[in-house]
Amino acid sequence: MTGIDDFLNRQGRADDVAHARKLIDTFEIEYIYVQYVTVTGRVVGKGMPAAHWERVAERGVQLVYGSTANVAAGRTGRYLGYGPEASELVAVPEPDTFARLPWDGRVARVFARLFRNREEEHEPGAPLTSDCRGNLARMTAGFADRHGLELRIGTEPEMMWLRRDGAELVGASKPYCYHIDQFEELRDVMLRVLRYAREMGLDMIQGDHEDAPGQLELNFAFDEPLRNADRLITYRQICRQVAREFDLVACFMTKPFMGLSASGCHHNFSLWSGGEDAPMADAPDAVGRNVAAYRRGGRNLFPRADGAGLSEEALHSIGGVLAHLPALTALAASTVNSYRRMWDSGLWAPFTRGWGHQNRTCALRVSAPDRIEYRAADSMVNPYLMAAGLLAAVGDGLRAKLPAGEPTTANTYESDAARADRLPMNLGEALAALHDDALVRSALHGDLYSVFRDHKQDEWERFLATTTSWDFDAYLDYVP
Repeated sequence: MTGIDDFLNRQGRADDVAHARKLIDTFEIEYIYVQYVTVTGRVVGKGMPAAHWERVAERGVQLVYGSTANVAAGRTGRYLGYGPEASELVAVPEPDTFARLPWDGRVARVFARLFRNREEEHEPGAPLTSDCRGNLARMTAGFADRHGLELRIGTEPEMMWLRRDGAELVGASKPYCYHIDQFEELRDVMLRVLRYAREMGLDMIQGDHEDAPGQLELNFAFDEPLRNADRLITYRQICRQVAREFDLVACFMTKPFMGLSASGCHHNFSLWSGGEDAPMADAPDAVGRNVAAYRRGGRNLFPRADGAGLSEEALHSIGGVLAHLPALTALAASTVNSYRRMWDSGLWAPFTRGWGHQNRTCALRVSAPDRIEYRAADSMVNPYLMAAGLLAAVGDGLRAKLPAGEPTTANTYESDAARADRLPMNLGEALAALHDDALVRSALHGDLYSVFRDHKQDEWERFLATTTSWDFDAYLDYVP
């Protein structure tokens, strides 16, 4: 039995394939995107006529290995991650993620799990280790086996709605934080996003106008790591579609404007025992069985039983994340632009190690007694890699009973002692910290780490080798 065979023979899969066929016939779906996510968070895949659903659900679709690295060439012309001589992967649909696109009901999408080709000489049909979704699924299962617990994650997806003003991109609203009038400026956009999100199974819970031009944060309910990551990817795709409909730009670039806040993607996490899947209220009819299900119930282990602060599990989880913060930064702030957010200090982004209660200058904030907020992640984060890193770090804290140390109440932007204990402040430093941290590096199992490292090291070197307008401003009249 190969990995593909095990996957195809999973209990309940045949029922999910049949349920997707029922949706295809009921809603007259004509076309299906079979999609997965690359190491940079880009959505790629192939499309197929819905008439071929059962065949593709069984056989999958083939794409080059290098698609996990965007089929991108580096600055020397070499393909990143895998060369052109590499085999083709097999992307096998996960039918319980099937969902009809609400903006065009003729089309649906389904996430895929990636495998090595069945005809390969070595490990035929094995899971493709550079599949960030498959890697997270395996990490989540391993965490549950080792600790008997479940990590649940909620993400806060800040992003900016921009419009074109000649050659410039400007915000579609003014930079007034929590301002209802500016929320109103984007009301039609926001309501369109909410409608599409609900129809694709996202339980939308709250939102606000943030403090950069056109910046909104629209939140959905937390869940186990893989579902949460899939929902963040779905949310981004929805925003791109809504931008097309309103002739706007849905900007996920972390720091487009200096002197104004950047877009973060805080990860709130908690540890649970027990719990079960339950359907979202008013679950849509046009989605797969797992799309509108959320983890409900169980016991959150972060608050102390007597209500007096944080439990030992919470403190050890903090200790684990703090111990691996430099390496985690490479996953949380994974682009050159990410570090503009940290250098433009005083604008809510953390750049020092440490934790505190409701202290937004810290890398870790106890945002409520039942959850901890990891603040270094930004709007370009790959949520599958980030969640894998958090699972590894929290697991290390629990296993080794790592201490959290004392929380800080200081404004770390102004504290000399805190500023001396900085996070990596550029992508090169972060990649070096990840390379030196065997535990977090192991969370990107097999080829996944080498593909990520290859892509990101090239990004860093291309940045260092590029002349920009800053160079002309600084050096055109430098001498004599």
